[in-house]
Formats: sequence, structure tokens, C-alpha cells
Amino acid sequence: MSDKTEVRTTGAPAPAWLFSQGVRKGPILQVSGQGPQDPATGEYLHPGDVAAQTRRTLANVKAILEAGGASVDDVVMFRVYLTTREHFAAMNEAYAEFIAENIPEGGVRPCRTTVFVELPQEPMLVEIDAQAVVG
Repeated sequence: MSDKTEVRTTGAPAPAWLFSQGVRKGPILQVSGQGPQDPATGEYLHPGDVAAQTRRTLANVKAILEAGGASVDDVVMFRVYLTTREHFAAMNEAYAEFIAENIPEGGVRPCRTTVFVELPQEPMLVEIDAQAVVG
């Protein structure tokens, strides 16, 4: 018997294809890669604006974290996927604002990796996933 459970919320876009928005096993919560989609419509938002896309993407990640019983403060690792190196500074600024809003002052910031890739949908400039340890 597995204690692995699917995490699902209407606060983030419905999962596409054959994966879950998030999976929790014991204290570990893995959030699938999220993009800048409207949770209600699935529409890709903010074409060409990587900062706005980053904010929307992180809001989707946060909704899944919360649905799984975690907070941003429980995140040990974010992975950021960008389509071009030129977007790094704008993404990083939006990410820094999100971290400042969600990690207590003096708190331990999560680890992060950023890679440059092609993403599955053309409007996506950024995709972010997260792993949290709860408790």
C-alpha cells in the first residue's frame, strides 16, 4: 500500500496529458511544471512578457503547493525553464519579488536551477516546477 496521493486544485490549470498537478508521498510534495496559464480557461497569458508570465506561473505553483498542504516556505528546490537567455534578468526579478513575498525575512531561500530549453507550447516563455518537504 502506497501513501502516494495526487494533489489537485482548481487554483492552477488542469493537468494535461498523463500527469498530475502534484504528487505527495509522505512529507515530499512534487509540483509538475507549470506555465503562465489562466487556471479557469487554460489560456496562455501575457504573450511576450516573461516577468508577467513568471508571476502567473509561480501563482499556479503556489496554488498546487497549498493544495498539497505545503507553503512556498516548504520548497527546497525550484527548477526554472526559460526559452531564451535574454529573459533571465526579467524572470529573476519577478522570482525575487515572489520569494520576498513568500519566505519570511531571514528564512532559508529554496535552491534553484535555471535551464534554457524549448517548451511544449509556443506562447510559453517560462515553466517552473517545485519540490517541497512538508513538516
